[in-house]
Amino acid sequence: MSAETIFAPDTIFALATPGGRSGVAIFRLSGPHAGEALATLTGKPLPAPRIAVKRRLHAQDGPLDDALVLYFKGPASFTGEDVVELHVHGGPAIIAAVAKALAALGLRLAEPGEFTRRAFDHGKLDLVEIEGLADLIAAETEAQRRQALRQAEGELSALYEKWRGALISSLARMEAAIDFPDEDLPDDLIANVDATMRVLAEEIAAHLADNHRGETLRDGFSVAIIGSPNVGKSSLLNRLAKREAAIVSAQAGTTRDVIEVKLDLGGYPVLIADTAGLRDSPDEIEQEGVKRALRRAEHADLKLIVFDGATWPDFDPSVAEQIDAEAIVVLNKAELAKGAKAALFGRDFLQVSAVTGTGLEALVAAIAEKAAKALNPGSQPALTRLRHRSALERCLGALERGLQVPVVELKAEDLRIAVQALGRITGRVEVDDVLDLIFREFCIGK
Repeated sequence: MSAETIFAPDTIFALATPGGRSGVAIFRLSGPHAGEALATLTGKPLPAPRIAVKRRLHAQDGPLDDALVLYFKGPASFTGEDVVELHVHGGPAIIAAVAKALAALGLRLAEPGEFTRRAFDHGKLDLVEIEGLADLIAAETEAQRRQALRQAEGELSALYEKWRGALISSLARMEAAIDFPDEDLPDDLIANVDATMRVLAEEIAAHLADNHRGETLRDGFSVAIIGSPNVGKSSLLNRLAKREAAIVSAQAGTTRDVIEVKLDLGGYPVLIADTAGLRDSPDEIEQEGVKRALRRAEHADLKLIVFDGATWPDFDPSVAEQIDAEAIVVLNKAELAKGAKAALFGRDFLQVSAVTGTGLEALVAAIAEKAAKALNPGSQPALTRLRHRSALERCLGALERGLQVPVVELKAEDLRIAVQALGRITGRVEVDDVLDLIFREFCIGK
């Protein structure tokens, strides 16, 4: 490789696999000089596009490594530009040497998310698909993977673009009525536009009325364990987590703050929180813990209300007040319970033992069932982000307002607002103010 071979910094590179020691490490290059860089590193002509070949890579001071290389000629690539992949051995010294050689050619290390940003700039992905790709990379459970894949493959974008197309068509009719009032336009033009706006308003309102399923699936289904002190809440959390996540002590009031554990139950992400025991206490710190427990219970997607089998049938009425229609009622220390009935406060309940493990499988199944019921989006792709929800609410507000105004010019303006709101979701309008936030979610090399 000649020391004079220097390319412009508009071609970027990055390590696309995690750093450290591994069997294989992958570098990605993208830009107008990606192919030339590969030819320079190998000293051979470019391979046929999309065909993996073995090549010896050379730096200015000697050989680097034997690598598997691929060349993707733009625009038929992820970014829409010429793209190269270098599959090298994953040792730290090799990774450092290859990165140094690429930099010596004048290639620039990519910013976080820059590959995906270039894919957006070249029309390969829209913003919703890009967010789906970010979610796919971050997915930790099967349900998260399925939701992210649907979004990354364009299901949500297709729905929003269908609505946007219908609104653009309606806006064109309104513009015709404004610009050509003397022409022989259809008498029912305005009525047809109103009908379209009404149908879309109903569909968007139904899409928004989803109980935040998609967002909850991304972030996790929250479960709060609620009960009096020493009923075994922390032991129950440790059993569910299969590790010592919370301190367990015979001394009442040990748990002062909320302790949260993330679990995969039935393919759904579940955040289970151990909370302070509910009781009156002169201790200011414990009082704050009780307040936090009540706040967590109020905002949780599901409550596990735990009672103590050792003291049954005695219980704290304030704990029973936390039982709602969706709560799971648990009688812990079932091996110590005397005369426990099949129902508690008119509700079926689960008898478990955090010590012996009795009933734990049934409890896990019950939580997973609640999560699946709450998070299953059905046939429609799920709304997954606050950014989408805010834009859709703005769109819906404009449609509802436009249906109420008789003036054609005002109706057209509301249609324009609705179109712009939908366009901001997929990136069909000027959205520079949201781009940095979206692409910041990606790591370098993606």
